[in-house]
Amino acid sequence: MVQAGAVHGDVHLHAPSSPAPAVPRQLPAAPGMFAGRTAELAVLDRALADAPGGRDRAAAGAAVVISAIGGAGGIGKTWLAVAWAHRRLERFPDGQLFVDLRGFSPTDNPVDPAVAVRGFLDALGVVPDRVPTDLDAQAALYRTLVAGKRMLVVLDNAATSEQVVPLLPGSPSCTVLVTGRRRLASLIDRHGARHLALRVLAQDEARALLMARLGPDRVAAEPVAVEELVELCGAYPLALAITARTAATRPAVPLAEVAAELRELGLEALDHDTDPAASLPAVLSWSLRRLTDEQRTVFALLGIAPGPDTTLPAVVSLTDLPSDRIRRALSVLEEASLLERRSQGRYAMHDLVRAYAAAIAHDLPEQVRETALRRVMDFHLHTAVAADRLLNPHRQLLHPDPPAPGTHPYPLPDAAAATAWLEAEHATLLATQHAAVTLERHHVVWHLAWALDTFHTRRGHWRDTLASWRAALNASVHLPVPATRSRAHRLLGHACSQLGLHEEATGHLEQALALAARHHDSTEQAHTHRVLAIIWERRGDDRQALNHARHALDLQRTLDQPEWETDSLNQVGWYAARLGDFATAREHCHAALTLYRHHHNPDGEAATLDSLGFIAHRTGDHRQAVDHYHQALTLFRTHGHIYQVADTLDSLGHSHAALGHHDQARAVWQEASQLYRDQGRDTDAERAQRQLDDLDSTPTPVKPPQDTDGDKTGG
Repeated sequence: MVQAGAVHGDVHLHAPSSPAPAVPRQLPAAPGMFAGRTAELAVLDRALADAPGGRDRAAAGAAVVISAIGGAGGIGKTWLAVAWAHRRLERFPDGQLFVDLRGFSPTDNPVDPAVAVRGFLDALGVVPDRVPTDLDAQAALYRTLVAGKRMLVVLDNAATSEQVVPLLPGSPSCTVLVTGRRRLASLIDRHGARHLALRVLAQDEARALLMARLGPDRVAAEPVAVEELVELCGAYPLALAITARTAATRPAVPLAEVAAELRELGLEALDHDTDPAASLPAVLSWSLRRLTDEQRTVFALLGIAPGPDTTLPAVVSLTDLPSDRIRRALSVLEEASLLERRSQGRYAMHDLVRAYAAAIAHDLPEQVRETALRRVMDFHLHTAVAADRLLNPHRQLLHPDPPAPGTHPYPLPDAAAATAWLEAEHATLLATQHAAVTLERHHVVWHLAWALDTFHTRRGHWRDTLASWRAALNASVHLPVPATRSRAHRLLGHACSQLGLHEEATGHLEQALALAARHHDSTEQAHTHRVLAIIWERRGDDRQALNHARHALDLQRTLDQPEWETDSLNQVGWYAARLGDFATAREHCHAALTLYRHHHNPDGEAATLDSLGFIAHRTGDHRQAVDHYHQALTLFRTHGHIYQVADTLDSLGHSHAALGHHDQARAVWQEASQLYRDQGRDTDAERAQRQLDDLDSTPTPVKPPQDTDGDKTGG
């Protein structure tokens, strides 16, 4: 709520004398079984209490207090306004005026301000033949009649500020509540209205609403079904009310069945054939009437765009419209409470509003829908490919199909921007791959898995990696390049191994190796041997792991692939160290370090420094180990390799403890433990905690663990 400047007319009229001044009581009945909105009710209370002069605003010369409650259709704006008004009736002893301005209603005709003013004059007891014919004169008479009175004026369902302004009292003794779907900008700017944006209910408030309407016994009897109803309704007040009405009129039907029906039918279950006000789709449709055709199309396409939210650049590709027109359309949708602007330039819809928009999209020509989806998918794919290239420039470059006409991938200047974009868009990228599966855009499915692989590895998103490569493996059957299938098996096997699915991992790697051999692809065979080395390490067979690492190294030397040969040099050094052959380990790791630095490959350099730290620790040179681990950590942190940071911190703690630096050991193990928990690596987190617990009682902790999850592939 905000204070607004009073609206003063230039016409000085006096109310006609009457035996007893009318005291209007126009408020509708208080909402039945109103629940929740505690915070919002408190905001309205504070606005009234905080007004200059408080209860004596008129004496203090303060302005009218105006609260503008905004939000989507069915979000509960009128319920809140009327519920608050009834709770504060004692503050308005001189009466309450109420008018439904019908800005958004089944009819297409908002109430004319002249009609509303005339209604107020009638309620205030003005004799019809004393009512001026001119709107300005009527408004001036209305202001005169309420001057100095402690009255509440509720202007419900306003469409525009122009509808509201003639109905504002001029006296600071009055309070005004306005509700509307649009943000009434000039009311805020010129009259100081305090805007209160109404959103969905909190989870406990949504449960309370169902309890109020269905009774505590029925809700308590099926708590799981109640939680599902709240989730399916998205805590949207009108959806909850409709669902509660459905359940209340079917007392013999379990709430679990009501939830199942809502889950199956979706928005259709919230519709009503004969009563538009009892239909969520109908209520939402009233918000579209003042949109242009272009704005309606943007709204509809947003409903089918993949992901939980979106950005301006993505919508430009989705719609193939200039950015200035899209910016305007998004602003209009936001003003109409159909779209929410969030931080970092992101736009989101409530799930039910999105479902309604998707339903509207089905009225568009199929070609329009499919072309829009292709563009936005290609926007995300090609931006993700560019991001992956910035994160891992030494990785094999694979080119997806060219983007659809009208696609404008987002320009990313550097690796930091690429990481930030991938973080922000991660959920949308996963949703894009899922949508591509549905549309059978097989190359998008495969290349998105490839483009996300570096990011997933660095962040430890192994379950997402597993799902994306499962989808990519299915898609690879439809792709013409044989290597796509062997690569999918290889990278799916790697993900399985990270999640402890060793048998499945081995099966995928064997298929990858067989496919690569069948197509005489020695490069893919070498990569597969490197992953097999990791899998055998995790299965506890370092000798077998070393054999695969040597096989990969031999293949890459024959292929003249110095950068990938370097990865295998580090791998051989790592497994030799684990088997106690430290001379071989140092030779191979130092050779790898030199080549990584020559090729400016920080991922590989960090992995090799970690290996050298392990070698130094195992041979008793703990100070050298600390130095190597610190160098590795600096590189891992700089390049966002959070998953590997945890393992290197764990190893560093052992070297600090061996030197008697217990404070440093404690600090790095605490950080490692927290990272392990954040990454869902519970076993590693428990091990780190045991090391912390034993730190003070063990003079020299044991050697670093032999089974860390980090792999020595050079990134």
